[in-house]
Amino acid sequence: MKGVGPGRVRDILDHEPRYVRVERQRRYLLGGLPEGVSLRDEHAQITDNYITNTRLRLRKSRWVPTGEWSLKLSQKQTPAPPDFGRALLTTLYLNRAEYEALSIFEANELRKNRYYLRHEGRLVSVNVYLGELRGLLLAEIDFEDDAEMDAFPKPPFAHLDVTRDELFSGGRLVQLTAEELRAEISRRG
Repeated sequence: MKGVGPGRVRDILDHEPRYVRVERQRRYLLGGLPEGVSLRDEHAQITDNYITNTRLRLRKSRWVPTGEWSLKLSQKQTPAPPDFGRALLTTLYLNRAEYEALSIFEANELRKNRYYLRHEGRLVSVNVYLGELRGLLLAEIDFEDDAEMDAFPKPPFAHLDVTRDELFSGGRLVQLTAEELRAEISRRG
């Protein structure tokens, strides 16, 4: 029984808030690794597969020091573009069989290594992109509420605040070639 019958399909914004959380996140383009971060540090290897023509992302993440995997399916929607710092996020954790069953869908892949550091009492994720986007460095910082997110100053190690720039969202990055990304970064200074 495939397909959807007649009638309107509810949008993610129409569903009960207990199933969706607001992700508040600032993103920064980096010119190099921040002081205190080395490619030899403990990190996670992340592979995101953005399922074609959907808002779904299939993620596998491996914490290198232990070899432990985390598998999940997420849906991310920006309720008020161009504010890509606030997204509605629904996540479902998967076992190996569920992940493999979902991995049959056509998807665009994005790979990165994620390192961590502390800045101003906050955990900073430093993403070092691999594959087609090798050389791209982005930092992400999560927040509990809008006020603290809006008040947080750009860290000294950040080159450019790209929080509100769709280009630097995973769903958009996965569509770019290295040449397209370099041209877009040049345009932004």
